[in-house]
Amino acid sequence: MSQRVLTTESGAPVADNQNSATAGAGGPLLLQDQQLLEKLARFNRERIPERVVHARGSGAYGHFEVTDDVTEFTYADFLSTVGRRTEVFLRFSTVADSLGGADAVRDPRGFAVKFYTEEGNYDLVGNNTPVFFIKDPIKFPDFIHSQKRDPFTGRQEPDNVWDFWAHSPEATHQVTWLMGDRGIPASYRHMNGYGSHTYQWTNSAGEAFFVKYHFKTNQGVRSLSAEQAAETVGRDANSHQTDLLQAIERGVRPSWTLYVQLMPAAKADGYRFNPFDVTKVWPHQDYPLRRVGRLVLDRNPDNVFAEVEQAAFSPNNFVPGIGPSPDKMLQGRLFAYADAHRYRLGVNHTLLAVNAPKATTARNYGRDGLMATNSQGRGAKNYEPNSYDGPAETGRPLSAPLAVGGHTGTHAAPPHTKDDDFFQAGELYRLMSAEEKSRLIANIAGGLSQVSRDDVIEKNLAHFHAADPEYGRRVEEAVRALRED
Repeated sequence: MSQRVLTTESGAPVADNQNSATAGAGGPLLLQDQQLLEKLARFNRERIPERVVHARGSGAYGHFEVTDDVTEFTYADFLSTVGRRTEVFLRFSTVADSLGGADAVRDPRGFAVKFYTEEGNYDLVGNNTPVFFIKDPIKFPDFIHSQKRDPFTGRQEPDNVWDFWAHSPEATHQVTWLMGDRGIPASYRHMNGYGSHTYQWTNSAGEAFFVKYHFKTNQGVRSLSAEQAAETVGRDANSHQTDLLQAIERGVRPSWTLYVQLMPAAKADGYRFNPFDVTKVWPHQDYPLRRVGRLVLDRNPDNVFAEVEQAAFSPNNFVPGIGPSPDKMLQGRLFAYADAHRYRLGVNHTLLAVNAPKATTARNYGRDGLMATNSQGRGAKNYEPNSYDGPAETGRPLSAPLAVGGHTGTHAAPPHTKDDDFFQAGELYRLMSAEEKSRLIANIAGGLSQVSRDDVIEKNLAHFHAADPEYGRRVEEAVRALRED
């Protein structure tokens, strides 16, 4: 078998890839050396802007198989038949840290699934927690700034982290999750995934249901203590990536069972708290989990950069039968995610292999732009409507319309009878065992005690007191003890 010939990017054979062209044996380099200039220029451009959030990620391919009939609630084609399989790509990530950060840190985890359906790609972009820190997207840039490296010190500052939370009482529920035992997953395989937001399903009769997604790990939930995590980071900063890669390579196929909670749309207005508030969960006794199917990962990417770093997930990528809800944070993400990808990857990022539809073909009138490869053939028109048999609209909305009314303006969410920023955080605390509570208190106190301003500490303590008197008292005592040392 003859050896393949090394070529330049234009396909010309390379005569010497070990020595640059010079003016004489010891002379200066020549500008005409195409291979040298091409390699250096490409090397300078190998990195693209990292994601501001969810920068550090891992991913794998697999499939989703429907196990239970849900056609009563949605006409989404990929969910229409028990036994039907759809190819998926799942990207896991940490949220606050940079691309060079460690895996085993206390941070929420991204859980983003791209379903390559026959009606287009459906992106379900969530986390490993069922709730989030804030409920309005206008606060999101400020929240992330408070969690990222300080512009002066160049490191994450407890003063910034806890100062923002002090002014955001709605964060108390998620802070309790984050500082609890599940705040540091042992691996990506051993954590649950959630859609977190409320979405909408529509059935073939036009009836609308609001839905929350729960991916329950079939490997069992496993987490690390702060001490175990520190040891893990010291041993392998890429521990989650290593675990996922090696597990799939040796034939282990991690899986999750998908359940949903379904609320008839007509019940939303009268529910005891705002069902579109992402800082809240829906109690299972009100809306029990209903099984939908099984997600299995069985193939690693061939190239992490091309397929994980360039993977682009947008919550506005819906398919017929699935749509958005009035969830404010979701509404903000419908714009922000797609806009981030256009900035990072370019307007034609949807043409990249990992992002392009696999079970169907994208047909639209988008043309040109950086890295355009979407030629539609000679004479194809780039406008619509036209008289040349180009792709045309269906006239059928993807989901049921949402009723709106009232005056424009900046409004707080409509109050429900039991809207509260602290009650569910207290419920979560009271569900914990004595050992879990002790670890939670230690984790919170370890960070809060480092805050330099007493008023910021007091504001945060007030939130924990409001969630549960015992919870607040124990955090206060632990913080005081650490500050007196």
